[in-house]
Amino acid sequence: MFFVYSLQSESGSYYIGKTNDIERRLSEHLSGQCAHTADLGPWKLMFYVAFLDKEKAHRFELYLKTGSGRAFIKNHF
Repeated sequence: MFFVYSLQSESGSYYIGKTNDIERRLSEHLSGQCAHTADLGPWKLMFYVAFLDKEKAHRFELYLKTGSGRAFIKNHF
């Protein structure tokens, strides 16, 4: 199983990522072990979506990082 997820910091920053182990990855973000999010926390999980196919997860992650994808997040989450 593959997960695409979104985090939001208290400062209003967003992070979108993908992983095959959502619990481990969230733990890394929350403990400051991820270089991309360490300086902007604390973080909270906004949502995650599970995929059986790695390629579909990758394409959805890329979509969410576009302008249209950001609009999708605002409208649905």
